[in-house]
Amino acid sequence: MHERYIARQPIFDSRMKLYGYELLFRDGPENAFSPAKEATSSVIVDSTMLFDLQTLTGSAKAFINLDSNTLLNGAALLLPPERTVLEILESVEPTPEVVAACQDLCHKGYQLALDDFVDHPKWAPLLAMAKFLKVDFCASQAEEREAIARRYGGTNLHLLAEKVETQAAKRDADHLGYSFFQGYFFCKPNMVEARQVPPNKFIYLRLLEAATAAELSHKEIEDIIKQDPSLVYRLLRYLNSPLMGLRTEVHSVQHAISLLGEREFRRWVTVLAVVAMASGKPPELIRTALTRAFFCEEISGLLGMPTDRSDLFLMGLLSVTDALLDLPIERVLAGVPVSHDVTLALSRQTGRFSDIYNTVLSYEQGDWSRIEAMLGPRMDAEEHVPACYIQAAKRANEVAV
Repeated sequence: MHERYIARQPIFDSRMKLYGYELLFRDGPENAFSPAKEATSSVIVDSTMLFDLQTLTGSAKAFINLDSNTLLNGAALLLPPERTVLEILESVEPTPEVVAACQDLCHKGYQLALDDFVDHPKWAPLLAMAKFLKVDFCASQAEEREAIARRYGGTNLHLLAEKVETQAAKRDADHLGYSFFQGYFFCKPNMVEARQVPPNKFIYLRLLEAATAAELSHKEIEDIIKQDPSLVYRLLRYLNSPLMGLRTEVHSVQHAISLLGEREFRRWVTVLAVVAMASGKPPELIRTALTRAFFCEEISGLLGMPTDRSDLFLMGLLSVTDALLDLPIERVLAGVPVSHDVTLALSRQTGRFSDIYNTVLSYEQGDWSRIEAMLGPRMDAEEHVPACYIQAAKRANEVAV
């Protein structure tokens, strides 16, 4: 498996707690983990080590697509059963050999999911072994989704709604009784009721404005932070963490500025403001924001844009603030003094930064061809983009814990 692209998509339970990630590999339209049929055991081992499972999934489950070859050649057995859910692709024919292979995997402790499930008699032999039925909410009709929920809801099977990209689709899945949800609906604002900045989050928006102002006012930032004791704790926790690598313990805002310099201080106050806004939202939203921010920063040098690192980091970080505040992104950006390039990319997906922003969105969706089209003429995308993503995920994990 020489292809380097690998992405992840979060899966939530009914309480909106992160349950797992589906890992998407570059292996044709099915994004499957599929070592070559003729591969030696050493090549298959190398394939499983191509990605850092701990970085990509942490303590969450890894959902990994398997085709027929991978099911039958035993490659899946190299994945840890306690951390892995094996997805049987809809293209797999449930032959006696496939059924026997699935039985063996179940006996060895693996959980199975039927991907892009359509209720058809041919799946009967695998239904008794499966734990999850994944139903595509983009490709299926409402009647199909409801019929599956009626037939299999309340059984030992867990219904997982995938490709849930809007809050409305999430509400529909909830209503039907689906208990697991996959997609980027959590990155979308829920504007059914919210029309103004929530009062409990207004202070964090003020902090964000102060951190991105043309002239940094140390006193203003200090005054805002002092209004919420949790902000003081969080800022000092960041600044004194091993991530920062400071030799001296930070005790105050003034001390932090003297040690870090204004640019780096702005960056961490901005992170603080966005993280603080996330109260009441899925923690994965912050991890997504941080991963995007570090990714945009990482890739800036490779694209000959090192002087834009700070703005690109801010762009990634702010890309979820509409979901954090349940307001249109244009409304959020109107109150924050960010550059015109950042505003254009986030509100219209145009301008100088749009290719980088669209690249990180495409990477999350596993849209590899779009990435190649945007960045291919400027860099070896397959060589560098996945490395930037893995590094960004590592750094995001260090901050988001």
